[in-house]
Amino acid sequence: MSMDEMDEQEDTTIYKVVVNQEEQYSIWPAKREPPLGWREAGKQGYKQECLDYIEEVWTDMRPLSLRKKMEEEARQRSQEGN
Repeated sequence: MSMDEMDEQEDTTIYKVVVNQEEQYSIWPAKREPPLGWREAGKQGYKQECLDYIEEVWTDMRPLSLRKKMEEEARQRSQEGN
């Protein structure tokens, strides 16, 4: 099968949105268990539906640990300024 033929085939796979401990999102085939370290985010559907959902909810691409560190540093700077 050529790449053009593969592109023309409709992807009928049902996916689920998964999220890891750093609050990073991805999609995973719904029939499979999420990989280690990932959990279901509560959305399931066709690929584009899941990608649209991720685009809507994943508004800050920074990993959770980085966001927390930056918030703590900002708090420390504001306390030093008072």
